[in-house]
Amino acid sequence: MDLISWQFLGGDLLSPISTIMLIVVAGFTSMVSAAFGAGGGLMLLVIMASMLPMSVVIPVHGLVQLGSNANRFLFTFKHIDGAMFVYFSLGGVIGALVASTIVTSIPLELMKIVVAAFVLYLLWGVTPKLRETSKLWRVLAGLWTTFISMFVGASGPLVGSCLYVNNYNKLKFTATFSSCMTVQHTLKAILYGAVGFAFWQWLPLVMLMILSGALGTWLGLKLLHRISSDKFKKIFRLVLTVLSLQLAWQGISFAIN
Repeated sequence: MDLISWQFLGGDLLSPISTIMLIVVAGFTSMVSAAFGAGGGLMLLVIMASMLPMSVVIPVHGLVQLGSNANRFLFTFKHIDGAMFVYFSLGGVIGALVASTIVTSIPLELMKIVVAAFVLYLLWGVTPKLRETSKLWRVLAGLWTTFISMFVGASGPLVGSCLYVNNYNKLKFTATFSSCMTVQHTLKAILYGAVGFAFWQWLPLVMLMILSGALGTWLGLKLLHRISSDKFKKIFRLVLTVLSLQLAWQGISFAIN
């Protein structure tokens, strides 16, 4: 592949090696999310942020995650918690509308501390009084996580922690998580497109990353069936905790410097 072709994929911001790495990593992180419920999106965000400016990372990462989650959504459709999906989506639309009024004025790095603290509280603290059967809790979960996702990029741990209190089995969790994330990333794409981000410049790379993600999703779902429910929940909780701590450290490092 000649230089012009590589520039078509990654513009002037990515080398050929970086471009190939992102395509491979997209598949691996999709496998992680499919097998363990969540976490792959945040892994991909961290890697992308080391190669590209955050102004590019958040919208492009969102588009890749839209494709990845839509694949899992289709693969696991029959296991979705329909009520959670509907109320989460309603809250998501409200959250996106609120975010649209301030999307250009929020310090992205500092928001990571807020997200990490909330995730760790839901995983290890006192369970919120609004139980999983509450319609209000489901709407608020969609509103809050969608609002935050517009500025942080990878809201998977946040959405995952909200779903964690429902005590789903592994397939129902993966299906419901993927459906909620599909809605959230669709809203993000609409918002960033409306404020002028040129998605078309990144579509070739995004499409290859989505195809790689589809393969990773298929492999991850195969692995999912081999993991017991108890082991799945323990691994998922550990993955979310580690990634949340890393997210908090990024925000703290930015604040200190």
